[in-house]
Amino acid sequence: MGRYIDGQDRTQSVLFPERLDDWVDEDNPVRAVDAFVDALDLAALGFERAEPAETGRPAYHPATLLKVYIYGYLNRIQSSRRLEREAQRNVELVWLTGRLMPDFKTIADFRRDNGAAIRSACRQFVLLCRGLGLFDEATVAIDGSKFKAVNNRDKNFTDRKLHARMEQLEQSVERYLTELDRADRDPSLVPAARVEHLKEKLATVKEQMERLREVERRLKEAPDEQVSLTDPDARSMATSGRGTGIVGYNVQTAVDTKHHLIVEHEVTNVGHDRTQLGTMAERAQQTVGRPITVLADRGYFKGEEIVRCEQAGIVPLVPKPQTSNNKAAGLYDKSDFVYDQTDDTYRCPAGSKAIRRMTVVEKEQTLAKYWTSACPSCPLKPKCTTSKYRRISRWEHEDVLERMQVRLAQRPETARERRQTVEHCFGTLKAWMGASHFLMRRLPNVRTEMSLQVLAYNLKRVIGLLGTASLIAAVQA
Repeated sequence: MGRYIDGQDRTQSVLFPERLDDWVDEDNPVRAVDAFVDALDLAALGFERAEPAETGRPAYHPATLLKVYIYGYLNRIQSSRRLEREAQRNVELVWLTGRLMPDFKTIADFRRDNGAAIRSACRQFVLLCRGLGLFDEATVAIDGSKFKAVNNRDKNFTDRKLHARMEQLEQSVERYLTELDRADRDPSLVPAARVEHLKEKLATVKEQMERLREVERRLKEAPDEQVSLTDPDARSMATSGRGTGIVGYNVQTAVDTKHHLIVEHEVTNVGHDRTQLGTMAERAQQTVGRPITVLADRGYFKGEEIVRCEQAGIVPLVPKPQTSNNKAAGLYDKSDFVYDQTDDTYRCPAGSKAIRRMTVVEKEQTLAKYWTSACPSCPLKPKCTTSKYRRISRWEHEDVLERMQVRLAQRPETARERRQTVEHCFGTLKAWMGASHFLMRRLPNVRTEMSLQVLAYNLKRVIGLLGTASLIAAVQA
């Protein structure tokens, strides 16, 4: 071919065939996958067939299938059918499996049947990271993000969506019947083909109405008044865009701020984050193995969760959301009233003392109520309240929230640090997962899929930090 670089002759025989090991260089990440899986005690983690059966057809070793999946998620190949093809043509997978080529059904069944064990394997890698000293910073950022489920939005129903759809169908029926009446009065106005088409559409709409009545029955039985037809565990959730939402899952992560490693993760089908802080923080602290500082956004602010963190020895840093309308109405906010711990009073903007008058229980919270007798004659009353007295509520654990706000004021960079840590992680995961995000149905299976994503993400981060050879040495130590 002239002066071009020539390839190897496809028909040329060689006396000494190449070894599989020659196809993969020493720094290839696939060697780290192989070393990590080989170091796991698969039987202790709960993998099926970790001990071979004495009778029957031999099965694939679970280590082989786990390597296939870790490699697949590391290289954005989540589908079992695509993994089947890659095992037949991909040099790295051929090396990793020793030229074994499991079919897609075997690959898919392994992921479905070993969910808990796969999640335990993901945790083993996180513990390996702790042993390597990668969590010495002891600061984690917690956040949640919505990931799409297999369920389409048209296959998810709430009471509002159901009645809107039924009303739409009823309008269609009325429109079709009107046109059929016109055809009965004067057949020349509507062609015969159109009449047949309208009758077919009426039959189709009636079938849809029957299905919707069945959905309505299921809605009444559902605890959260929501039904998803394709993936029963998926839920409709609002996203950051105004008036937008997806049908999917809420993925919670706790990410190390120094190396951006995912310390803990969880998948829920609850659309908000208010009840997640305590659980995620406690799990992250248990994994890190030392007291930690937790950064979170306003969506996690809930008094009980913050108190739970402090009681566990965790330092939470969560900004308080502005829920009062007083500022917008031009009135003094609660922050304008200064609490004096020595005599348990509040000093109002006019300088009067609001003393403690009563204790009540509201929404399972014990609140003390304060007000001053000077309110009716106070010159600042128009800027303070429209009622006779301005009453100030104080929760029994308000001091915990106040201490946290002082810490936040001393660390104004926490919001930026949280965003740069955890949102980078979510952006990477969603880019890897593609437009469809989760491929599996039901919450336990989705959790398994997320664990594989997290394991691949952490593995790639550690290889970038330490290198393949150093990671292999640490695994084998």
